[in-house]
Amino acid sequence: MFSVCKLVIGFGVDPALRISVFDELTLGEGFDGVTQVQGFHSESRAFHFQGSSREVKAPVEVSEQMVQKLRGKNEFTVLVTLKQDHLNSGVILSIHHSEHRFLELESSGQRSEVRLHYRTKGQQDHTEVFPYSLADDQWHKVSVAVSASHVILHVDCNRIYERVVEPPYMDIPEDTSFWLGQRNAAHGFFKVNAAIKTSFPEYIYFCIVPCMSACPTCNDFHGLVQKIMELQDILAKTSSKLSRAEEKMNGLDGCYCERTCSVKGVVYREDESWTDGCRNCTCTNGTVQCEAISCPPPQCPAGTAPAYVKGACCKECQLSPFSSLPPVGHDFCSEGNGCMENSDCVNLEAGDCCVCKDGFRPLRDDNAYCEDIDECAEGKHYCRENTMCVNTPGSFMCICHTGYIRIDDYSCTEHDECLSGLHNCDENALCFNMVGGHSCSCKPGYTGNGTVCKAMCDGLCQNGGTCVSPNNCVCQQGFTGKRCETDIDECADGFVECDSKSTCVNLPGWYHCECRDGYHDNGLFSANGESCIDINECKTGRNTCANDTVCFNLEGGYDCRCPHGHNCTGDCIHDNKVKHSGQIWVLDSDRCSVCSCQAGQVMCRRMVCDCDNPNADLFCCPECDPRLSSQCLHQNGLLTYGSGDTWVENCQQCQCLQGQVDCWPLPCPPVDCEFTVVPEGECCPRCVTDPCQADTIRNDITKTCTDEHNISRFSGSSWIKHGTECTLCQCKVSC
Repeated sequence: MFSVCKLVIGFGVDPALRISVFDELTLGEGFDGVTQVQGFHSESRAFHFQGSSREVKAPVEVSEQMVQKLRGKNEFTVLVTLKQDHLNSGVILSIHHSEHRFLELESSGQRSEVRLHYRTKGQQDHTEVFPYSLADDQWHKVSVAVSASHVILHVDCNRIYERVVEPPYMDIPEDTSFWLGQRNAAHGFFKVNAAIKTSFPEYIYFCIVPCMSACPTCNDFHGLVQKIMELQDILAKTSSKLSRAEEKMNGLDGCYCERTCSVKGVVYREDESWTDGCRNCTCTNGTVQCEAISCPPPQCPAGTAPAYVKGACCKECQLSPFSSLPPVGHDFCSEGNGCMENSDCVNLEAGDCCVCKDGFRPLRDDNAYCEDIDECAEGKHYCRENTMCVNTPGSFMCICHTGYIRIDDYSCTEHDECLSGLHNCDENALCFNMVGGHSCSCKPGYTGNGTVCKAMCDGLCQNGGTCVSPNNCVCQQGFTGKRCETDIDECADGFVECDSKSTCVNLPGWYHCECRDGYHDNGLFSANGESCIDINECKTGRNTCANDTVCFNLEGGYDCRCPHGHNCTGDCIHDNKVKHSGQIWVLDSDRCSVCSCQAGQVMCRRMVCDCDNPNADLFCCPECDPRLSSQCLHQNGLLTYGSGDTWVENCQQCQCLQGQVDCWPLPCPPVDCEFTVVPEGECCPRCVTDPCQADTIRNDITKTCTDEHNISRFSGSSWIKHGTECTLCQCKVSC
């Protein structure tokens, strides 16, 4: 059950900045189980939500406006007024995209907790848990204020918690939706038997508000200091660059720079001309431009004829030679010839001549100068199908197309990439050879595009297990079984040896040594419980001795002793109330715990469940609830759990209780170290010595260090070292 009056998303104090989400809530598709009821104020409307067949979210245009307002912000406030049934758990609001919760507010009546879920800058999902019960069937005004690394929870105008946390990362995608009373369309079975009222005089809107205050917040101050340091860094870099630029400018005062051309090791200046063979060339803006020499027809007098002269590009008038014939076999070419680079000299009977090399054509009629023929462009090649013609000086090459192999210089045939192993198919895929390539298809039992195939286990790998082959799960540390359904009890199996002052406590996938009653940790949090020390209940007042007895501290406990000569009652003081010796009662704060007073000491224990008793309390003994309506579906919708069953999903411990699912962060043992990392496949952090491997670095932002420019840097902050582009510095302060 979930009731809503008028819902408004407000940004700032100005009412014009508020966005109406459900100004007119239409009961139609997606609103099954939603009925209109009378609000407790004459001007308010309320809607009552029940069941799980619903999809209640803000209209697309409203979601877009809200996402635009929140994107990039790490300072805002969530305000809500609600009424929640006893023992109910569920999501109040959720800004959800895919599997990630960018902002979600949840209330758990089963565990008496308020949970704030969000994403951090490291793209990690974070949950902040506030032990407080809203599920008491009473109206409450709730405010969750986020200001950078500070979170403050107010309930009914009373400050309940204030914490320093990792700042939220609100880089919200465009198509994100805003949901009310559920996490998303696939998780409507997270039932919320709550009523939210958002339209009444003293608290008129349910909103997400970017903080606007006359006084600067911690985030404002921190951001201002960081911005000043960044500006100082930019100023220092700019000043250094300007100084270097001035030095260069001073050195260039007497310089005149022009673009030049380099040809065959010779440098030519701008607009300078030269002759290259029978071409006239000019250096223009750093580029060589050449054109063939134009020869006018020679006008030769009688007794002469036009002929080429060695070293000249144009024919000149020459006298006809009258000489004796040379002997047969005379080498005219060796006596000097005018054949250039791409032309060969050939001896004749009465002289020599030039012949262009293969693949070249003459530039003039004596063949002394020749140019390359582009056989590919002119179609004078022999490349066949499946090849590509590439021109070379004096010839050409036939290159095989991708996926083909060479037969000879001019032909290529199809290459069986599957047979040769030269393919990109996944090891769990089948390779099919095709003309010019190949295709990949995942084997039965696997899914994907062929290049990447993942095994299918029908979603049955439990407790964070990974499907590695069809119906084969690899379990996270601490779990075992074919479907990873069994938690390894490290305590019972003898894997752990805790100190005598502590006891081994098994957790889902983990364990830790917890101090026994009468002891507390000294702050070192040793893994085996050696850091547990005795609590002096007499000095700290943590005893239940009545006024007529004297408290004596014992190792791990205390004793209520009656002074000599006195007749003591043996009564106990519990919650400032007198309990008589031998009296048995149920705790007001926990109806599943039974306490008794014995000789001045209060002893409490959990209620023993007897499922054969028809009057068994099903809340304290959920395993005794046989009703089908009390069963729950796993998040994947494929598994069914009975009331009282627990499981682990995405590093959260979930429990089914009377048909409702409640999930909370998996408890982890405390770690007392500077650098921590969460190994792949695990949920709890472990200590590491290498900061480069760490996911989290514990920093004290009240401490600073000074960089090379005497600029103060916060502990944990990073910057690029001045004068370099590849050196990253970090401020690390050790106590």
